[in-house]
Order: sequence, then structure tokens, then C-alpha cells
Amino acid sequence: MASEAENRKSFAIQAGYCAAMDAPITARICTALGQGITRGSETGRRVLDWPGEPVADALVLRLVGGLHALHRRGVPELRRIFTGEEINLGRIGTALDAVLSAHDFTLMPWLYGPPQTNEAGRSAGLMTGILHLAQRYRPRFEVLEIGSSGGLNLMLGRYRFDLGGVAVGPADSHVTIRPEWRGGPPPAAKVEIVSARGVDIAPLDLRDSRDAERLEAYCWVDAVERQARLQATIAMLCADPVALERGDAAAWLEARLAEPQPEGVVRVLMHSVVWQYLRPEAQQRIAEAMESAGAAATADRPLGWVMMEPNRDLAAHEVRVRGWPGDTPMELVARTHAHGGWVEGLAPPFDTNPYVMRRY
Repeated sequence: MASEAENRKSFAIQAGYCAAMDAPITARICTALGQGITRGSETGRRVLDWPGEPVADALVLRLVGGLHALHRRGVPELRRIFTGEEINLGRIGTALDAVLSAHDFTLMPWLYGPPQTNEAGRSAGLMTGILHLAQRYRPRFEVLEIGSSGGLNLMLGRYRFDLGGVAVGPADSHVTIRPEWRGGPPPAAKVEIVSARGVDIAPLDLRDSRDAERLEAYCWVDAVERQARLQATIAMLCADPVALERGDAAAWLEARLAEPQPEGVVRVLMHSVVWQYLRPEAQQRIAEAMESAGAAATADRPLGWVMMEPNRDLAAHEVRVRGWPGDTPMELVARTHAHGGWVEGLAPPFDTNPYVMRRY
């Protein structure tokens, strides 16, 4: 169990991440909350006595998501704070603590589970990894995603991408994802997503207005472009739903890997900002399942693994790729903004050190 001081420190840490990702209003809210939150509400007491690891559990983002939802519903005490008009940290902290007391019953449930930060922009990093697999193996892919949240990244075969001048996806897509590109471009390979299925322990049904509201609340108020893209992608999903199940990630993946794999199709596991929420035993099960399936992979039925997970030291996310058949370890092929604002393509020889999510 973390101490109150450690739990308060997590607000400053999250503020640093927000500032590094061009979200000054959200950074200010995080800083003010860390300074101003008290035990005057059940929500405040729960936060200050948080029993887990506050940074790894994204504790601050859970609370900020709830407050953003209240702002979106028109709670007047939050308007000047979330529009950035109020900049005094002391006044913001006092006002937010009062909102916690006034809306305790509404805010408490936001602490019960991890943030749902399903973001279509992350598909840019995931597609970058898939391009590396397409260059190595085949252009046709069967996607298996764990931690799918609302399923927006399961639609990566429906999006149009411009990745450093490399065009992927249908030209007539309603959503084009064009991150700022840094470094060398990804492989200019053809990609066809023939199927995409996902699992989440608590999936959002974005056809339900309440779940859509929850996802929109986790989109930071600073991110105007993200908010517009989120609305467009939710509309796409409502028009043509994705294959998304509720379940345990490790058990679901083991079952999917045991299914017959079509000839000429690369089966690929992908995930983004999920690993930190999995128990160590679940991480081990997933890794062992992939190694076992990889040992049986063939040139006609390859297997791939694409992950986009945070490097907290760099305030960026890493795109790592592993493919079978082959003995090459998982490779770090790109770095990316947490929400896909930019992608940096890396050049070989790629780093093959195992991924480690550093915790504070």
C-alpha cells in the first residue's frame, strides 16, 4: 500500500506526462488536485489511501476522467477550470476538492477500474508494427487484440493512414490518421486486415450513450483534434460494430491461438497501453502462449506480436514487434506519442532488450 505522500506524488508525475504531451490544462488540474485534495470526501479518502501502485494504476487519470465527465455535463464550478481560464493552482485545488464533496456519489465509481483511453490515433503505432511484419511475411492479417476497450483500434483496417508518406488502408475512409512523422518511414508494404477480434475485461459498448460518454471523458479537454476524431470513429463503429468480447485476456488469447489459422494469413496479437494492467501471472501466460504458438508457426501460417506500451522515462510509447517463424527477438521499431500525435520510425539494428515498464 502506498503512503499518502506517494499517492499525492503521483499527481505531479501525471502532470509531467500531460505537460510533455501538450495538455497544459490537464497538467494544471493534476497538479492542483495533488495539492488540494483532502479527506473531506469519500473520494478524497479513497485516493489518499490508495492501496495499489498509483502511477501504474493510473489513479490520477481515473479521477480526472470523472471530473471531465462532470464538466461535460455542465457542472458550473468546473467551467473556468476546464476551459483554462482559471490558472491559480490554489483556487483550482480548493474548487476541485469542493466538487469531490458535492459529487462524491458520482465520482467514486470512476476509481473502481482503469481508464478507458481507447484512442484511434494509437492505430498509427500499431499499423507501423504490422507493416514490419508485412514486409517480413505476408500482406494479409488476422488481428487479435487484448484490452480492446471500446474496440476503436479493431477498426484499423478501415482507417486510412499516412505514415511518413507510406499510405495504408482504404482511400475512401471517413477517418484519416496522419501523425507527425519523425525518423525514417516504415516499410512500404501492402496490408490487408481480413479479420479483427478483441477482448476486454470490461469492454465499452460505444453504441450505448453512457459508454460513449465515459470514453469521451477520458479524452483530455486540451485534445480538440482527438475529440473530433473520437466522435468520427464512434460513428463508424456504431454503423458497423466490431467483434469485441468480454473476458480474461490470457484465457481468450489461448483459445484463439488454438483455433485453425487460415493459410496465407498472418495471425497477430496486438495491444496498446494494456500490459501494465495485467497481473504478472497473466503476462507470463500470454508470453508462454505466444512462444508455444510461435514454435508451431510456418511460412504459410506466420504469427506476429505488436505491442505499443509506455516508456515512462521518455514520456513516450514504444512499438515492439516479434514474428515467427524466425529467431529474431522482439524488436523496438518505433516510438510514438501516447495518443498517436507523432511517430518516430527507428532504424536497424533495432533494440532487442525485453520490454520493462518502469514503476515509481
